[in-house]
Amino acid sequence: MNKVKIITDSCSDLSRDLREKYDIDYAKMYTEYEGKETPASLDWDIYSPGELYGIMRDGKRVLTTQVPVQEFKRIFTQYMDEGCDIVYIGCSSKQSGSVNTGFVVAKELMSRHPGNEIYVVDSLNACLGEGILAIRAAEYRDRGKSAKEINDLLNKELKTVNEYITVHSLDALKRAGRVKASAAFLGNLFGVKPILVSDKNGDQVPIKKVKGRQTSLNEIVNLLKENIVNPEEQTVYIVHADCEEEAKELEKLVKEQIPCKDTHVSYIGPIIGASIGPDAIGLFAFGKEITFVAGN
Repeated sequence: MNKVKIITDSCSDLSRDLREKYDIDYAKMYTEYEGKETPASLDWDIYSPGELYGIMRDGKRVLTTQVPVQEFKRIFTQYMDEGCDIVYIGCSSKQSGSVNTGFVVAKELMSRHPGNEIYVVDSLNACLGEGILAIRAAEYRDRGKSAKEINDLLNKELKTVNEYITVHSLDALKRAGRVKASAAFLGNLFGVKPILVSDKNGDQVPIKKVKGRQTSLNEIVNLLKENIVNPEEQTVYIVHADCEEEAKELEKLVKEQIPCKDTHVSYIGPIIGASIGPDAIGLFAFGKEITFVAGN
């Protein structure tokens, strides 16, 4: 059996410590600002979180791109040349075109490398929802599972990823076209905070709205507490868009209310951050199967 390499992309928001711990690599997307494209590094080695989110706090929009074809070819070929089979866990096809591009590139490269396989998994998630599926894939690899076995197991677990995110302001969502300008104005005026989830089809959508920042933090903890499965066996992942002190507060709430094995706090990366905006904050863990569908 070939060695297995787990690859994800810039939307996974896996920090360096997690990628190194689980031996995961990622394909880079790009951000675009003032006509300049820059690789979306999860290590923040091109610009800092404060710089990216500062641009957005000034009311400006940062654009994003999917993983380019050449980047897929580079990273897939690198590990195929090392004799690896690959499992690529990509951002939800409802939120990025990268998975579809990955399928096309994988098919082309496998025809040239008949001894290696590439499995492309549509995570139906983004941010650390995608990231914890990559971690789960790495854990399966380390237990001796083949690339095909990992692919099959992940596809049974996609809808058990539980995501609860809230935002401080609706401005970034308005600029990204996710809410109407009028709704954003009124929401900000009255302190409305949407709770966002990935629904069963992979769309990131509001599941409910609450009033006030502290209420929204309490609510995402309550939602995870109600839906997490076997918390004592899990790490709860906390992400934030340049609001570290609130992330620490949220971590404290999690530890007080959810008997989880561990917690991990990290930044929301450049791609997700460009869409959701500064001061977004959220929780991720495995839990009850997601059945919610936007619009139903």
